Amino acid sequence: MSITVVKFGGTSMADAKSITQVANIIKQDPKRRYVVVSAPGKRFSQDHKITDMLYACYHDLQINGECKATFDKIRERFRGIVEDLRLDLDIDSYLDQVESDMLKYNSAEFCASRGEYLSAVIVAKTLGYTFIDAKDIMIFTENGDFDAESTNEKVKSVLSEVDRAVVPGFYGGDSAGIVHTFSRGGSDVSGAVIARAVNAELYENWTDVNGFMSADPRIVDNPRPIAKLSYRELRELAYMGANVLHPESIFPVRVSNIPINIRNTFNPSAAGTMIVAELDESELKNRVITGIAGKKGYSIIYIEKSMMNGELGFVRKVLAVLEYYNISFEHLPTGIDTMSIVVAENELAGKEEVVIERIKKVVAPDHIEIKSGISLVATVGHGMSYKPGTASALCGALAKANINIRMIDQGSSELNIIVGIATADYEKAIVAIYKAFEDKAV
Repeated sequence: MSITVVKFGGTSMADAKSITQVANIIKQDPKRRYVVVSAPGKRFSQDHKITDMLYACYHDLQINGECKATFDKIRERFRGIVEDLRLDLDIDSYLDQVESDMLKYNSAEFCASRGEYLSAVIVAKTLGYTFIDAKDIMIFTENGDFDAESTNEKVKSVLSEVDRAVVPGFYGGDSAGIVHTFSRGGSDVSGAVIARAVNAELYENWTDVNGFMSADPRIVDNPRPIAKLSYRELRELAYMGANVLHPESIFPVRVSNIPINIRNTFNPSAAGTMIVAELDESELKNRVITGIAGKKGYSIIYIEKSMMNGELGFVRKVLAVLEYYNISFEHLPTGIDTMSIVVAENELAGKEEVVIERIKKVVAPDHIEIKSGISLVATVGHGMSYKPGTASALCGALAKANINIRMIDQGSSELNIIVGIATADYEKAIVAIYKAFEDKAV
C-alpha cells in the first residue's frame, strides 16, 4: 500500500474538537498511516501556546527551582482535552512523569519538547495507533546536531515493523537519551524526515490556512492562492516571511522528490498548495510571479570607495569584520565603487560604532554609513525568466507608488527580485507590486 505521511500543527491540536477533526481526516484515507503532531496551540487570540508555557516552566525552574504554578495550567489543559475526548487514558500519570523529568533534566529543550510528546500520546490513543517516541528514532549528536542519515535508517527500520503510528514532532534524542530539538516550527521537519524514510508518495502538512497565498492576506485583500510551487520557490518565500511551512522541511523530501501538500484542517475540502520538485514548462510560461513576501527590521551598511573593484580582497576583509563581531548578512549587492551589506537590525544592535570603525581601519573607505529602518520585499517566481521586463515593471510599480528603492538584488537564476525599502513603505510596497502582477500570478 502506498503511504501518505501527515503532520498536524498546533492549531489542529488546540482542543478536543480540533483533535476529533484530525482523527476524522486521518480515517478518511487509509494511506495516512504515519502521523506527526505538534504541541497544542492557541484556542483563541488571548490564549497561550503550550510550548510557550513549557518554556516559562523552564524559566521558573531556573529562578525558583520549581514550576508548579505554571505546570498546573498545562496539566489543566491536557486534562481537559482528554476528558472532552472521553479517552480511557490516565493522563495524570504522564503529566506526573513529565513534571518529575523536567526537574531531573533541567533542560530548555526537554521542557519544550513535552507538548509534542503529550499530544502524540493523546492522538495515538484517539486513533488506536502505535505511539513511538521521537527521541528513539530522531537521532541527534551529543552536540545537538541532527544526524539525517542515521535517522533515516533508524526510522526506516522501526516503522517497517509498525503499520500505523503517531510520532511527536520537533524533537529527537542522542545516544545517551538526552532530548534535543529542532528550531521552532520543527515539527514540519520531523514529518518530512519520516516521509523520506518510509518512501511516502505524499507528505501532507495540515495547518489552519488553505495553503500559500500569493501575498500576505493581512496586507493585500483576497490575494490569489498558489495552487502549485517548486521547492526552490518555497525556500525563497518561507525564508522571506511566508511562514506556512518551515523552510528546512524540503531538504528531506527533496532527496526522493516527494511532493508536499499544504492543507487546512478546518477546511479539508480545499485542495491546498502542492509543493513539487520542478514545475512543468507550461506552468512556468503561464505565470510571471508566484508570490510576494517580506520582512521588516534590517539595516544597510553602505560603503563607497573609488576603484574598489580592483582592490584584491576588499569584500573578504569587510565580511571578516562582520564575522569577528558575530554578525551574519542577508544580501550583498555591489557596484564598481559601492557595496551594500544588508543585516538584521537585531544582529547589529549595539555594535554599529565598533563595526564602522573596524571597517574604516581595514579597508579605508571613502564613505561609510549605516541606514536603518529598512524592510526587504521579495518577488518570487520561476516564470520571471520567461518574461522580459519583469524588473522594470516591479520598479515602475514602486515608482508610481512614490516608494524609493534603497537596494535591489536579483539572483542569476532569475528566481527572485529583492528590494530594500523604508519600513514605513513596507505594506504599500507589497500592495503596489501585487497589483502590478495581479493578472499574471497563479
